[in-house]
Amino acid sequence: MLKSNIGWSTQADSFEAGRASAKKAVEDLMQTKVAFLYTSADNNVEEVLKGAKAELGTAPIIGCTSSGGIIVPDGYITSENGFAGILAIGDPDTAVGVAGSSKEKSARETGRKVAKEAMEKVGTDHVPAYFYMVASPGEEEDYLKGIEDVIGRVPFFGGSAADNTVSGEWKIFTNEGVFSDGVAVAFFYTNKPMANVYTGAYHETVNSGIITKLDGKRTLVEIDGEPALKKYQKWTGKALKDLKGGNLLSATITAPLGVKDRLGDLIAIRHPMSSNEDYSMNIGNHLAVNTAVIQMEATVDELIDSTGKTLKEVRKELSEEVGAYLLVHCGGRKLGIGDRIDEVAKQLKKEAKGVPFMTIFTFGEYGSKEHGANTCGGLMLSFTGFGK
Repeated sequence: MLKSNIGWSTQADSFEAGRASAKKAVEDLMQTKVAFLYTSADNNVEEVLKGAKAELGTAPIIGCTSSGGIIVPDGYITSENGFAGILAIGDPDTAVGVAGSSKEKSARETGRKVAKEAMEKVGTDHVPAYFYMVASPGEEEDYLKGIEDVIGRVPFFGGSAADNTVSGEWKIFTNEGVFSDGVAVAFFYTNKPMANVYTGAYHETVNSGIITKLDGKRTLVEIDGEPALKKYQKWTGKALKDLKGGNLLSATITAPLGVKDRLGDLIAIRHPMSSNEDYSMNIGNHLAVNTAVIQMEATVDELIDSTGKTLKEVRKELSEEVGAYLLVHCGGRKLGIGDRIDEVAKQLKKEAKGVPFMTIFTFGEYGSKEHGANTCGGLMLSFTGFGK
């Protein structure tokens, strides 16, 4: 039977915060198969990891920095001292292989490397039942391609490392160490089910257009032959001055862009991060020329309510009793929700029905829709439940 625990700490000493979190998380766990560790970019991340390892021993550890805080059954956890939190899972019938690496040569080659190493960690060359991924923001799709070069299309979930100010201070970590630019995976070998609900929970508007020009993969230059920012301004009616530069990130949280998957079942949200002098827009994920982009909408109330609704959906989709939840929530959505984040915590506690859960805030979210491809997006929820 799968069992899980949550541990967290806001102690000022980063080593002690890591150790206290781990000590609480492994209480009554006979075999800790994986520990999901999350902390603040304001902490000494290396010391948090050392403290966790002091209690966890050789148990596989994987995680990243979370933007601003975490949510656990005790509520929203943050402090001036930072924070640390662990979701530990124990299950005699499950094996987990964790591997991570800073970027080497290319993101795709690094993805291949960590996939092979994760299988080696459990002594197999078989593909996992599903996997968790954490990467640095910027090349998530390419890391995923490398992993899938090795194992094919296997369901996945996860999110990108984050900091508090979108300044590149994020970190990723495994037992082997800490790095800023790279990828880590946890491969799960088990017969027990996993359910992932991946959604933006935004509404489509009537505003859509064809991407006619990109600069690279993530700079949207033109929509329908018009400068992208001016097109977006026409769609939303927002003042152009409020969309200039870094203002774009917060201005688009309730009105982002979206792209449909090949089946039309999933709209992956594309978060405009900043604008440029030529009225192009820097986007948080990859785009493609000659595909449609849609202006999406949601109120702050809807962003909050979507969390409880999505967790309820995960519970319904899992074919058996739930043993743990890992809830990946976009840091940008949290920014839009602001000081109402406690309302999210209350909804999640209510819908978790006593099952241990960890909520993290990321700068990119990953998941898939049934019969669709694994996908990376932004401003999304990737909520996962593990069968007991």
